[in-house]
Amino acid sequence: MGRILRGLAGEGHLRVVAAETSDVAEEARRRHGLSPTATAALGRAMTGALLLAQLLLKTPKERITLRLEGTGPLGGLLAEADPQGNVRGYVQNPQAEVPLRPDGKLNVGELVGAGVLRVDRSLPNGEIYSSTVPLVSGEIAEDLAHYLWQSEQIPSAVLLGVRVKGEGEVEVAGGVAVQVMPEAPEEVLQRLEANLSGLAGLTPLLKERGLEGTLEVLLAGLGFERTDLRALGYALNEIPARFRCRCSREKALEALVFFTPEEREDMIVKDGGAEVVCHWCGEVYRFSPEEIRSLVAEVRCPDCGTLWLYPRADGTLFRIEGDTCRCGRKVEIPSEKRAQA
Repeated sequence: MGRILRGLAGEGHLRVVAAETSDVAEEARRRHGLSPTATAALGRAMTGALLLAQLLLKTPKERITLRLEGTGPLGGLLAEADPQGNVRGYVQNPQAEVPLRPDGKLNVGELVGAGVLRVDRSLPNGEIYSSTVPLVSGEIAEDLAHYLWQSEQIPSAVLLGVRVKGEGEVEVAGGVAVQVMPEAPEEVLQRLEANLSGLAGLTPLLKERGLEGTLEVLLAGLGFERTDLRALGYALNEIPARFRCRCSREKALEALVFFTPEEREDMIVKDGGAEVVCHWCGEVYRFSPEEIRSLVAEVRCPDCGTLWLYPRADGTLFRIEGDTCRCGRKVEIPSEKRAQA
């Protein structure tokens, strides 16, 4: 399990979040069968999502999603995190690979390519706030720093790293984000810049010094003061970071509702059941003919077949908003179903 630390430096003028995510990145690699460079890309993105969740989210029920849409062979990447340290993610082409950079490092920028970074913030009431910025390099850390400045007006330094070994297993992974608070003294900024410019790389430092030692080097002369997280219920004074998906067997069964009854019956006849794979985590759910045939409570448009209501364990729920179907027909829900919705 990984971990997240928070604190202040530069006499309160720098807000710091740091994460050790080796286990998180390795689980993502294993679940999705990632190539080495895809492992680095997704590991960086998930670590970045964890850092941004600490910097930007205000309540435990909020989530942040990073979506990188690039022209490179990776084809696209998503990572989602919450303030409790839960994160998940996937890439479109998990086995995509490119040659190493001239310096021998994994070329994440080329794998991602040119494109955009979209950041979605999901609020407890269901609203989603989205911001989109062009990718600066595709290396992810620079792109997140650019996003924080362009969309949030937060000058920040972001460092992310994933080192792989052997057959592509993750040796070490982590990240640090340093947010510059308003009216920070020039001498604080100069010291931070000097520390960052003298850094040979994040992963060697994490490997040699660990997370606390890495922060000592990055914030040398700036007086890092670690936030006491025990008051928030974290007995070890750190937030656990883990790959955790929000999928479930119930949600997977619900997904079959979006197929028509005829299509579901065809699954039973041809395959003897159905298999649903979660793209976020790779978990496989298999359903028997009896479970598939239990999905009989949906209400569909008589004209175009659009799903109007679908079943849940606690009743039924509207799938569309408004009173008109996409085909133009007036939505008419039977009274007994409407009462359940």
